[in-house]
Amino acid sequence: MTRDEFETLVADALDQIPPQLAAMMDNVAIFVEDEPDPADPELLGLYEGTPLTERGEWYAGVLPDRIIIYMGPTTRRCETHDEMVQEVRTTVIHEVAHHFGFDDHELHELGWS
Repeated sequence: MTRDEFETLVADALDQIPPQLAAMMDNVAIFVEDEPDPADPELLGLYEGTPLTERGEWYAGVLPDRIIIYMGPTTRRCETHDEMVQEVRTTVIHEVAHHFGFDDHELHELGWS
């Protein structure tokens, strides 16, 4: 899969977020990178920032939060195009949920781990 094709899968997954929730996303940028930190080579995605639930009056003038989707580990994990579509969708939803304040334990209970 090419980088452009992978980025399209990420964009398609973002388009599946209900408009009401997408409108609530604030000060967050989505990136595709080839590989995660070598310390965690199978990491599929990462959220870096301050979740919406933790932002207060002090939250102003800060750089955007970052959601990173890693192409390398995702393509190594998936054998078919359909698996790739599902894995990217799951990873995007998982990382966006962190932006909304869900932690890994809550996401696991909801089946999004």
